[in-house]
Amino acid sequence: MHELNVALAAVGGLVLFVGLFSGLGRRISVSGPLVALVVGVLLGPVGLGLLDPARWGRQEIILEEAARLKLAIGLMAVALRLPKADPLHRWRSLAVLLGLLMPLMWLSSGLLVFFLLGLSFWPAMLVGAVLAPTDPVVASSIVSGAVAEENLPASIRHTISAESGFNDGLAYPFALLPILLLTRSASDAVGDWLTHTLLWEVGGAALFGVGLGLLAGRLLEWAEDKGLVKKTSFLAYAVALSLVALGGGKLLGLDGILAVFVAGVAFDGVVDDDERVEEERVQEAVNRFFTLPVFVLLGLSLPWREWGELGWRGPLLLAAVLLLRRLPGMLALRPLLGNVAALPDALFMGWFGPVGVAAIFYASLAEHRAGVR
Repeated sequence: MHELNVALAAVGGLVLFVGLFSGLGRRISVSGPLVALVVGVLLGPVGLGLLDPARWGRQEIILEEAARLKLAIGLMAVALRLPKADPLHRWRSLAVLLGLLMPLMWLSSGLLVFFLLGLSFWPAMLVGAVLAPTDPVVASSIVSGAVAEENLPASIRHTISAESGFNDGLAYPFALLPILLLTRSASDAVGDWLTHTLLWEVGGAALFGVGLGLLAGRLLEWAEDKGLVKKTSFLAYAVALSLVALGGGKLLGLDGILAVFVAGVAFDGVVDDDERVEEERVQEAVNRFFTLPVFVLLGLSLPWREWGELGWRGPLLLAAVLLLRRLPGMLALRPLLGNVAALPDALFMGWFGPVGVAAIFYASLAEHRAGVR
């Protein structure tokens, strides 16, 4: 109970602090998640020792579920921030980014881990899958707001948001293939991956998300026409929709992360434009009340001893991933990207691909599903 009260006070105080000094943070380029991570380190076992997640249960499951919940709320917010039907209008660039660039990011990250850390091939590819997705909520700090609107073309901002929203869910099959190959025979693993993972978990999640989002939008329209709901309920409605998609997808054995984003895109295509005034409130709620606690939890759980055992290879891998994970593939695919094919645009999008809470989710999933640390 003492640790619970410490956690509540710390997280609540952090949210208040970031809210009060958010303008200062932007001016000095210090993000809220970074502050939250530092707070977690200070409160954790290597700092003041006030909080220790090891005493709460299995850390990987706690991190996985916290990250899963945060991703659901965050992905819904990103989906609502996109212009209506925007992913359909950007199908060409999204097809290249998701169908070609994301596998290249998986392959390049995995090979870097394989050569620099000396892991076996499939454990290395599992780490590559953890690093492959870009984080939509962390990306929001760059692609949304007045500064972004003044300096970045709308095509770049919306393409990055849509890509990061989809690839958080589409990273699931990339992570599941190494997990299956590490825990089953090769024939069983590949067969299960092709039929169950791709067709049911991913394909079913897309269909479930579309159906749920359209149904939720139509029900909201009906309730408004009948005078049963006020527009001030839109924020709660959107958050609830993300939870229904996440929990319902999990119960059906689907890729719940993908289902949430698809449901948000479908829902946004149905609701009236007048409802979009709530989008900034949704995003603000995500940043303040869901993102920061997850990064505090990450700061509490960082594996300092294991990192120290990597020696010089750890910093080298970090630099290599930053430089080679995304940028070379983006430049190579630039001629296929349509309206974001200009060299400055490709350079920006190639450099800007933040690794965030999705990596926490897939790393935790890998640890408890395959025993890989």
